[in-house]
Amino acid sequence: MNAARVREKIAFTILGLITLLIVLPIILTIFYVVKNGAGAVNWEFISQSPRHGMREGGIFPAIIGTIVLIIGTMLFSLPLGILSAIYLVEYAKDNLFTRLIKLSVVNLSGIPSIVYGLFGFTLFVVFLNFGTSILAGSLTLAIMSLPVIITATKEALESVPFNYREISLSLGATKWQTLVRVKIPAALSGIIAASMLGMGRAIGETMTVLMATGCAIAMPKSFLDSVQTMTSTIAIELGEVPYNTTHYYALFAIGLVLFIITFVINMISDMILHKYQRVIK
Repeated sequence: MNAARVREKIAFTILGLITLLIVLPIILTIFYVVKNGAGAVNWEFISQSPRHGMREGGIFPAIIGTIVLIIGTMLFSLPLGILSAIYLVEYAKDNLFTRLIKLSVVNLSGIPSIVYGLFGFTLFVVFLNFGTSILAGSLTLAIMSLPVIITATKEALESVPFNYREISLSLGATKWQTLVRVKIPAALSGIIAASMLGMGRAIGETMTVLMATGCAIAMPKSFLDSVQTMTSTIAIELGEVPYNTTHYYALFAIGLVLFIITFVINMISDMILHKYQRVIK
């Protein structure tokens, strides 16, 4: 074996070990959550409301609260984020002001979530008098998700080969027709990924949700009701629950249910993407 193949084998081995080091903690985390939480997951746990100070019953209100909050967040953030990215890529002039906007969008994605929580609490809960509610939480999470959605969507649109645009325009299509019929379909996988990134950041938030939505454990009846999500339930109770008790393992069960919901959402989006790709081929 010559020196070049030896170096190649060493490089592949190092890359494989690095990949294993990245994947292994994820696998161990999932295993630990499943091991501790699977025993507490049953139909009563999923379908019933909590009783006796959340020591009995289930987490159905928290599941509904989480789903409604994420739906509200996506309703506010997705249209605004995608349209903003389209404007920045297709219509905004390349000048100092536009470059500052793009830089600001990138920097906003690095702001700690607690700062967004303070902003949302001040603006939506206090100033606009929405109170701690699903509406205030959805608007706060939407603002927090916007930089991620805008950045990822903009990169997806910019990755479409310029030849697609040139060919479409040369065939007589307008700029809008080229955008709708050529660039957006070609960048759809990236746009869906941007949506999932925004949803992923929203669904995993805790303190921001607590500050904007409160922690009511009752079933929400409107967007102005306070609600407790699965993440906030874990955050509130984990430090106060004795180790190795039924309540302790129930919190891991909540994490397992949250993981399953996130996995199902990602699977559905992947199925939609593959179905759309088959249609446009």
